[in-house]
Amino acid sequence: MSTRARQYDAQVLRREQLSAHLVRLTLGGPGLAAFESTGIPDEWVGLVVPGQFQSRYYTVRSWTGGELTVDVVVHETGLVTEWAARDCAGDTVTVTEAKGSFALPEGAAWLLLVGDLTALPAMARITETMGATPLPVRIWAEVPDDLAGYLPDGSAVTWLDPPGEGESRLAEVVEGIDWPAGEGYFWMAGESGQMRAIRKHLMRERRLPSTAYDVMGYWRAGAQRQPRAVDPGPVYRAGKAQGKTDEQIWADYDAQHDAQHDHQQDHTARDHR
Repeated sequence: MSTRARQYDAQVLRREQLSAHLVRLTLGGPGLAAFESTGIPDEWVGLVVPGQFQSRYYTVRSWTGGELTVDVVVHETGLVTEWAARDCAGDTVTVTEAKGSFALPEGAAWLLLVGDLTALPAMARITETMGATPLPVRIWAEVPDDLAGYLPDGSAVTWLDPPGEGESRLAEVVEGIDWPAGEGYFWMAGESGQMRAIRKHLMRERRLPSTAYDVMGYWRAGAQRQPRAVDPGPVYRAGKAQGKTDEQIWADYDAQHDAQHDHQQDHTARDHR
């Protein structure tokens, strides 16, 4: 049985530059007709852009009227961000089925949301979802741009400046939070190293049960895009031109990758004789 997530073809209907580091993509078209939202406010989908095989995951900012909106953080390198930084309207992309993890416990007395720019779309949607309830929501958002109008009106938000490009200090921020009384729910997403430190804090210092928090690493500081032994772009285009399925193209790519790896290993062995 295949373990691949269900996939949908979609067209980029609109591209909007929300800030220097954030781009909104509105996706649509007949390929999304069968797409189903989980209804979970932090749900995400995998996005595969033209010329690539690998997916990157993005929060579903909204799904309405057959249009899927995702907000992409753009920077110098990345499978999706380099593509999203240009005029990509009209391009066809692949979207995987939605998944989510936000699970507010029954009877929670409060909700705390903490995250950097990559978490902002999820925090905005979660806050919108909670708008119809009396549950108090507090937000800490570490972002490099002025996005004061991004979150719902009336949000209790503390805006934080990142310590530097590609850096975060959210672990320090969480350690300094004045926690509300009673039992609630803590949701957070951002740089993986910061998230590991925060999980330890929640378990060892706050002694929260696992059902009381959800902490996810969305990216890694210092991680650079690694060159591939085989560029998937030409393999993908050639396979599509030959009418091959994605599974067949993946098999071609794997075969070429393995052959290139064996060739490099052979050269390495000879060089060390």
